Amino acid sequence: MNSTVTTDRQDERLQSREGLRGAVADVVERARGGDLGVIPVVVGLIVIWTVLQILNPIFLSSTNLVNLTMESAAVGIIALGIVCVLLVGQIDLSVGSVSGLSGAVLAVLFVSEGLPVWLAILAAVIMGAVIGWVYAQLFNRFGVPSFVITLAGLLAFLGLQLYVLGTKGSINLPFDSGLVNFAQLDFVPPWLSYTFAVIAAAGLFASGYLHAQERRRAGLSARTLSMLVVRSVALLVVLTFVVWYLGQTRGVGWMFVFFVALVLVMHYLLSRTKWGRAVYAVGGNVEAARRAGINVKAVYTSVFVLCSTFATVGGILAAARLAAANQSSGAGDVNLNAIAAAVIGGTSLFGGRGTAFGALLGIIVIQSISSGLTLLNLDSSIRFVVTGAVLLLAVVVDSVARKSRTSHGRA
Repeated sequence: MNSTVTTDRQDERLQSREGLRGAVADVVERARGGDLGVIPVVVGLIVIWTVLQILNPIFLSSTNLVNLTMESAAVGIIALGIVCVLLVGQIDLSVGSVSGLSGAVLAVLFVSEGLPVWLAILAAVIMGAVIGWVYAQLFNRFGVPSFVITLAGLLAFLGLQLYVLGTKGSINLPFDSGLVNFAQLDFVPPWLSYTFAVIAAAGLFASGYLHAQERRRAGLSARTLSMLVVRSVALLVVLTFVVWYLGQTRGVGWMFVFFVALVLVMHYLLSRTKWGRAVYAVGGNVEAARRAGINVKAVYTSVFVLCSTFATVGGILAAARLAAANQSSGAGDVNLNAIAAAVIGGTSLFGGRGTAFGALLGIIVIQSISSGLTLLNLDSSIRFVVTGAVLLLAVVVDSVARKSRTSHGRA
């Protein structure tokens, strides 16, 4: 109880500080208390980009960064689902197989059976949701560990993918279809890209202002108006520069915009809704959440369904990006990269810590490593080693931060 009161007083003191100096002091004091947020991944991304740019000046070119964003979207969406299950302290090892199976189902229904592409997509997404629901029933009703359930799913759905594709082993998607164009050739017009940047900055200010008003009505301290303006202007400047720089070649792809939109939706659901608070509560202490009246089984069901559904969407986009579904779809490092992206992005393996933005930042880190090492003509084995080292470092940082939060009464 005393630690909770101390934490509340610390938060109120931090939020009452004004100006840029107060914001910096806020970040420093939270970091000392073990609340690192996205600081490690942002610092790591800056270091990785700096090193790779020194080794190959092409890395930070507009052309390469456009390719990097497009390649990040499919696996990033899968990682977004992994964030959901990690927040409640569980895991899904089958997302790669589910994504591969969804691509196979899409290809068979769309190409072989001649169904409209939207209907094939809908069928694949429903299949993914059903898979997540089955996982949840096995977990809730029989108490089977999620590790075992999803490991079995990994093997079963890989076999089902091979069965669906049949003897052909590969099905090509029509290059002139809207789905393939969306994943490969469709880019946002420059004027609309700048409009999105303005809307994002205005949305950040509006949400921050409304949240501050709610806190003041409840008698709590809140961010000042000047701090909200500075934060929104900074975001506008960054986004405007990004749009301008990527626009030097092809611009911002619609598929990447779709990925970012999903991240924003999930961020809102996790941070501003009753369901999101329940997810963090279950991940923090499942027994305390149950005694507080939270329907724990419903929370588990929702995150498993979301994870499999996002895996399906990511698999569909990956097939569209390749313009084909084959036996290797969803295999290889897809599964591991999705999980690694969530963890590298700051989502705790212990549950209760992380944000939807972790999927975005984490997959950019992984894709940056892959892109940079490819430009250096290094063997893929080096990429696996480097990615593994970054993943291990992220887990070590999370463990150290967790101990620091405990010692400061912020766990």
